[in-house]
Amino acid sequence: MKTWLSRKRRSVERRLRVEQFGAIAQLSWPRALVFVDRDYARTLGIKTSSQWSGEEPDIGERPLVAPLEAHLQITNRCDAGCQGCYTAAAPSAQREWPIERWKASIDALADMGVFHLALGGGESADLPWLGELVQYARDRGLVPNLTTSGLSNLSRVLQLAPLFGQINISIDGLDDEYARVRGFDGFAEADAALIELRKRTRNVGINVVVTRHNFGSLGAIFAYAKKRRLNEVELLRFKPAGRGISTFADMSCSDVQHREFLPTVLKGARRHRLRVRVDCSYMPMLVHHKPSRELLASLSVYGCTGGDFLIGAKATGQATACSFAQPPVNGPNVDALADYWKEPSAFGAFRDWKNAEEPCKSCDYHSLCRGGCRVVSRHLVDDERKPDPECPRVVDANAKHKTLPLR
Repeated sequence: MKTWLSRKRRSVERRLRVEQFGAIAQLSWPRALVFVDRDYARTLGIKTSSQWSGEEPDIGERPLVAPLEAHLQITNRCDAGCQGCYTAAAPSAQREWPIERWKASIDALADMGVFHLALGGGESADLPWLGELVQYARDRGLVPNLTTSGLSNLSRVLQLAPLFGQINISIDGLDDEYARVRGFDGFAEADAALIELRKRTRNVGINVVVTRHNFGSLGAIFAYAKKRRLNEVELLRFKPAGRGISTFADMSCSDVQHREFLPTVLKGARRHRLRVRVDCSYMPMLVHHKPSRELLASLSVYGCTGGDFLIGAKATGQATACSFAQPPVNGPNVDALADYWKEPSAFGAFRDWKNAEEPCKSCDYHSLCRGGCRVVSRHLVDDERKPDPECPRVVDANAKHKTLPLR
């Protein structure tokens, strides 16, 4: 990797951010954020830094100096009405910031050194000022990405496509299965939007919220992505947020499905030669199969990184540890994040993962997994500091002590 970076020095030097462990280098091609140690950071032109006092920590041992990315829910409005919507977006929702406040937030995030923005909603494509905001982010050096349903204002998204680093359309199933998961029939329209968008840019993929109802069709979804020539499939765990709170019991995957998640994904990715990304909440399901801990660390694959590698922001501007979490008590708006970020108690349980209970405490992967999904823990056991109840290791421990029934 270091030799390859040396050959691509021009791309690497496009943007560097100093960290306590060394630095993060943003590459323009291939698009990636590369973590390097202090010695290698020096070869990239960083001779010294105030961040490098004391011993060099392992990556992930301490919070980053700023998030890698910020997930901005820039609107609460959406006509779709998906039964599992994590924001409970609705056509009449009005509580959202104007563009001026979002521009101020982009300024604050850029000054902190954030690399990427993930713009979502609601349906961001419905905002008449979306293009102005995306261009503003580009002008400040941030890479904006978009998640959209593909069901509204496609012409606007097509026009703006060159400005986005990545555009993903939410497709949670094919044909009739789309309706079963989302609660309405929108597959044909979303598919047509995907086809048109792919004609404009190669940086197009799909977001798939994995549920117990579409888990068995992941192979078909991968085949569909290959047929549509998509550059990625991102798999998201169903979480109890927004309208998803009331549908979680019916929609979330079973324990058996969680244990089969990694073999299923690897099989589909290899067969169709796809780039498949999984969100951080799936780490407990990955480490259940005991992959190489060193490999996971070298690839910077971590569990819950809310309030560290990433942050979210509600449509009203309140900063959150992740898109699915509630704003912390006395927490800041996203345009005033910098000072709060430095507080030792910032984001509470999301950063306090080292103070773990069993069975996390003795798990070999705990420093990578960080206890699983805090949002799921808060919903199922009313305490976001508890180990993720859907983790296979936790399920087995609970079954042994007969503390929770298996689903």
